[in-house]
Amino acid sequence: MNDTGDDTRQKAILTSAFQAFSSYGFRKTSMDDIARGAGMSRPAVYLHYKNKEAILRKLTELHYAEKIAAVTEALNGSGAVSDLVTRAILAQADGMAAILASPHGLEMLDTTKSMSIDIVEEGEAELTGLYAAWLTREDVAGRVRLFETPHETAKTITVALKGVKMTAPGAEEFERRTVQLAALIGAGLEVR
Repeated sequence: MNDTGDDTRQKAILTSAFQAFSSYGFRKTSMDDIARGAGMSRPAVYLHYKNKEAILRKLTELHYAEKIAAVTEALNGSGAVSDLVTRAILAQADGMAAILASPHGLEMLDTTKSMSIDIVEEGEAELTGLYAAWLTREDVAGRVRLFETPHETAKTITVALKGVKMTAPGAEEFERRTVQLAALIGAGLEVR
């Protein structure tokens, strides 16, 4: 079997599913909707994914893989501590406003958490670990001031960002609060 063709079909399925979940909500989206959007038959979709829950889990895995790569790149850049942490937080939050702007954004987040909690917890733990490792390096270099351990500080960053996501009343407010959060954390960590 051709792996490239398989990858292309899986990408089409995932893209279609994301669009359908955003438009109709997870509960109202059918495998027929996903197949139609992917330009495939429903049986062809089932060759790749057992059900829409499996598709949602794969979307969650890909989301965290993308965020982990983006945060890693941001934290490994050069610049002032406040700039690095701001870039990392904004990279982690990138794309979330689009989800929150969709009519079924909050449903998608709730469904993702309930059906993919293991993936969410693993992804959040890995993001926390990235921030903790970076904070440890920056602490050793004398570039940050910490009020707690690097790991506890990292947990505060990831939990605060999750809190903004869950409480912002809309996409614009999410973006505004995320920028403010990044600035506050950056200023708080910066050695003066």
